Amino acid sequence: MDSIVCIGLSHETAKVGERERLAILESDLPEVARAICEIAPITESVVLSTCNRTEIYAASTAGPQPIEEFLRDHFALADTSVQLYQKTKTSAAHHLFRVSSGLDSMVLGETEIFGQIKKAYHTALEAGTTSRHLNRLFQQAFQVGKYVRHHSSITRGSTSVGSVAVDLAEKIFGELSKCNIMVIGAGEISQRTARSLHSRGATGIIVSNRSFDRAEELAGELGGRAIRFDDYPAEIPNTDIIITSTGAPHHIIHPDAINHAMRQRRGNPLFIIDIAVPRDVDPMVAHHPSVYLYDLDALENIATQGREQRREQIQHCDQLITEMMQKLKLTPPTQGGSGKEEGGDTQAVPTT
Repeated sequence: MDSIVCIGLSHETAKVGERERLAILESDLPEVARAICEIAPITESVVLSTCNRTEIYAASTAGPQPIEEFLRDHFALADTSVQLYQKTKTSAAHHLFRVSSGLDSMVLGETEIFGQIKKAYHTALEAGTTSRHLNRLFQQAFQVGKYVRHHSSITRGSTSVGSVAVDLAEKIFGELSKCNIMVIGAGEISQRTARSLHSRGATGIIVSNRSFDRAEELAGELGGRAIRFDDYPAEIPNTDIIITSTGAPHHIIHPDAINHAMRQRRGNPLFIIDIAVPRDVDPMVAHHPSVYLYDLDALENIATQGREQRREQIQHCDQLITEMMQKLKLTPPTQGGSGKEEGGDTQAVPTT
């Protein structure tokens, strides 16, 4: 009989440099899901890949091992120490319920993850890689996620990576209305970040994107200015803050371009907030003494402080998930103080 399996890694188990190695482009998700279903013991699969996690959910008669082997081969991980967690049966379901509720996010109560899970599920549905096991699991996850958000205050405060990035920019510069800000990318995360900037008073916002039409649309909404993607390096000398989140599979901002721009800035500092996975900014950029680069790992340190202050809310939400699992006639895993499953059918394994 098929059993539910989850295998992957997240911001809680891997740094951004490791997560970007397993990042899967949105356009490749159907192909990866089908490839997993071609493995003999696996009958269904859903692939979830965001800036903070890559996870495979599957229905399998052979446990998570065949999926681990697939990931090791697909991403050439045999010579690395990247850790993948494995969860099966109710632990896999409980994990997905926490993810859909925003409890397993870098930013507690994150709102984007619910939509990302729905999108991943519908992608798998259209690719023909789901059937009764995962269809039921994901419908339950949507039900639990809505229940937790409705019966708790988990979504109050900063609830996205973008909002944490804006919090950081505001702490550094004070009034954002005095800053020249460039947003690179016009996808969902960039849109939310740009709108958060605008709501905090930022007016001098430049938007750059490979699709110029999308850049124009977002810039128009914010009262800002759109520029073509190839033109953004020329704007760096006059920019105080760069926030970048594209879907590029490689670095788009390199040390040479930054060093050239910094010579024109005459010592004025430049703050770069990179919320993309894979990262948009070459880490070597941070070696310039007047450049301050923050990636998702740096933002996670900030978000963790807020999580500690909301521990009671986390416990309340975990209780709500337990209630829902009992209503769904699922046995909740044993919980530790942090809301993590203990023992049972959860384990972390190296890919070496």
